Amino acid sequence: MSATDLDRVFHERGRLAICSTLVANPGGVSFTQLQDACALTDGNLNRHLHALAEEGIVATERITGRGRPQTIVRITDAGRARFLAYIDALEAIVREVQRSTTASESPMRAVPARSTSQ
Repeated sequence: MSATDLDRVFHERGRLAICSTLVANPGGVSFTQLQDACALTDGNLNRHLHALAEEGIVATERITGRGRPQTIVRITDAGRARFLAYIDALEAIVREVQRSTTASESPMRAVPARSTSQ
């Protein structure tokens, strides 16, 4: 498995946040709750939801009744399976990197020496 094999539809911060939130809330969340959870603007959230809906990953439902209409967003069964496969692939890549790199060889794991002079 390599990084080029990752499902590109999820490999973007906003879509990763959206799908993570929806997997954690299988009953769905309101547009406003999703917007708050993902720290996205109306426009950005709409754009990402449209792209995910085109792929069959999310579904939206407009609920009307008492008060203001509300849009509920849910991850589809196929979207959930596809997202979890993406997470598994990402974890496999991380495990491979960890196996091939020792802590002393990794510059990201090294703690910089503190300077005592000021």
